[in-house]
Amino acid sequence: MDWEDEAIVLAVRRHGENAAVASLLTRSHGRHPGLVHGAAGKGNRGVLQPGNCVRAWWRARLSEQLGTLRCELLHAHAASAMADPTRLAALASACALCEAALPERQPHPAAHAALVALLGALAAESWPSVYVHWELALLRDLGYGLDLTACAATGVTGGLAFVSPKSGRAVSLAAGQPYRDKLLALPRFLAEGGEGDRAAVLDGLTLSGYFLDRHVFAPHHQDLPAARARLVERLRG
Repeated sequence: MDWEDEAIVLAVRRHGENAAVASLLTRSHGRHPGLVHGAAGKGNRGVLQPGNCVRAWWRARLSEQLGTLRCELLHAHAASAMADPTRLAALASACALCEAALPERQPHPAAHAALVALLGALAAESWPSVYVHWELALLRDLGYGLDLTACAATGVTGGLAFVSPKSGRAVSLAAGQPYRDKLLALPRFLAEGGEGDRAAVLDGLTLSGYFLDRHVFAPHHQDLPAARARLVERLRG
């Protein structure tokens, strides 16, 4: 059994003195682990960094085995983000979410494409807004997408200001005003496009975090990854 694919490094943990088990999000084979021999060597240290895009070769005798990986660097996103702690925190958060939320060895090409797009967008000033859209895209790919196109109560498409925590559907300002304490805020940039300021981005992260916790992590008695909490704290600071 063997395959070759484009992938993003999600996590790496040491295995013995010189090897490591790397977890990759591949384009065609989903989240996939593999043993990398010589991972501690000079040639692999810069390659096996979370967020890096690589070309990966995996081989095993049987499909269910851990197998071995060989990786070749395509784009060093980790090094590009190293100079900015907040961008680096966003990269770490995205990789940790994919590592924790995506099932192993099940193809998720949309999740791979979305993460590639996010990593590329980290160089732009608008990256915080893109990151919120990315979390919503991850929810959608997992089958828990939100409906932010029209008010759940009235059907209007304008003036959307809230999201129902029960249905995940948008609610207009007029319809939601009497219940605003029970609703989640819908940042304008998610409903109307464009870019959000720091407060709007934090509202967006509260929104996506609520549904990630409710649908993806809480059912398995898990918390959102610590890397995501660190990103939120950096943005608040």
